[in-house]
Amino acid sequence: MVQAYILIQTEVGKARDVAAAIADISGVTRVDAVTGPYDVVVLTEAQTVDELGKMVVSKVQAVGGITRTLTCSVVHL
Repeated sequence: MVQAYILIQTEVGKARDVAAAIADISGVTRVDAVTGPYDVVVLTEAQTVDELGKMVVSKVQAVGGITRTLTCSVVHL
C-alpha cells in the first residue's frame, strides 16, 4: 500500500466545492480545507505507485476549480 498527500490550490471561492468532489473519489481517505498557500489537502492510498499516479492525473486533477496540485509521497523512515 502506498500513500500520498496531495496539496491543492483552487480558484478563488472553489475550495469547498473541490473538497466535496474529491471526497467521493475512490482511494481518498481524508480531505481537509486548509489555510496558507494551499486550499485543500488530501490523503490518498493505492496498491501501487502507478495506481496512485493514475488516480491523481485522471481523477483528482479532472475536478473543476483546481489550478495546481503537488503530490507528496509518504515514506516510512
